[in-house]
Amino acid sequence: MPHLDQPQLLSDVLQLLASQGSASLAECFRILLNEAMLHERSATLRAQPYERTDERLGRANGFKPKTLATRVGEVELRVPQVRDGVPFYPSALERGVRSEQALNLAMAEMYVQGVSTRKVSRIVEELCGHEVSSTRVSQCAAKLDEELQLWRKRPLGAFPYLVLDARYEKVRQGGVLVDCAVLIALGIGIDGKRAILGVSAALSEAEAHWRSFLASLVQRGLHGVKFIVSDAHEGMAAARKAVFPSVPWQRCQFHLQQNAQAHVPRIEMRSEVAESIRSIFACADLAAAQARLKERVAHYAKSAPKLAAWMEKHIPEGFTVFALPAAHQKRMRTSNAIERVNQEIKRRTRVAAIFSSEESLLRLVTALLAEQSDEWTTAKVYLSMNSSSPPQA
Repeated sequence: MPHLDQPQLLSDVLQLLASQGSASLAECFRILLNEAMLHERSATLRAQPYERTDERLGRANGFKPKTLATRVGEVELRVPQVRDGVPFYPSALERGVRSEQALNLAMAEMYVQGVSTRKVSRIVEELCGHEVSSTRVSQCAAKLDEELQLWRKRPLGAFPYLVLDARYEKVRQGGVLVDCAVLIALGIGIDGKRAILGVSAALSEAEAHWRSFLASLVQRGLHGVKFIVSDAHEGMAAARKAVFPSVPWQRCQFHLQQNAQAHVPRIEMRSEVAESIRSIFACADLAAAQARLKERVAHYAKSAPKLAAWMEKHIPEGFTVFALPAAHQKRMRTSNAIERVNQEIKRRTRVAAIFSSEESLLRLVTALLAEQSDEWTTAKVYLSMNSSSPPQA
């Protein structure tokens, strides 16, 4: 296709604008961009169409149709092709490719930040002037999978303290909504900083899920664990004993206080019971805590026998922390180190409400956790691991 001379080209464009006004913008853009690409191909080949010259580097090879979405609508282009091994792609479209990649990343980021796919589509339509389907937004988010998978499988090292937690999100499976468990492991390293060690989402039976999750941490190099803190998650105890059989376990004191309320016989007793349990955990050492527990159990033996029996059995699960250095006890007596992370996950997942699969849930949660873990690497030390002797196994 021969080039149009510039006066003729400008005449055609001006005539369109004069006769059709803004309605002709897409067509004007098509004419100008097609002509610009032809000129660029000639410059690359060092020859005009049908021109024979010793400086020619290759040959024209027709055109390839391409639909380009622009602010003025979709434009049907004829992209010039070349052959004989000469690399060529119109620079205008390369910029478009980069813009599209940037848009894809932006859409994925919006998704990760908790914006629903429908809202992302509306935002892009407002900004770019053309519609983007929610399916495409989901596809853009899926492109993060490879990077997130690498992060989940990265090698680990020595982490003396391990904090475990689980939360549940709704996932649609076979047309039915089911609870999907999200398991999270947080470690405090020998440098005293926190890091998210792993995350897993599955609908499988609780013990099997916990066992495979904890085993995967060890397979990735996790070692040196001296202390584990968590709530009494279903299935976790057996899995923990199988994977970390000799590591002391601390039941989260905050959750213990909450769990106790289920055994209080009268509402008016709740505040008193909560204060009683706090007074046990506030003791200076293990012996004092045991003595205070014994006294409180005796106190409730007649007025709340079921509560007294529960306290005698389960409150000691919160005493393991007394074996740690005093400087570490306050922060390691609960699983609060991971609670703020869970709050952020909840804020983001509340937008989606229901996930289409385990994979989509895992993608979002992993992205959030990876971002948080990266922030911790440059944050202040969470625990001073050098100021006191390490915990005894």
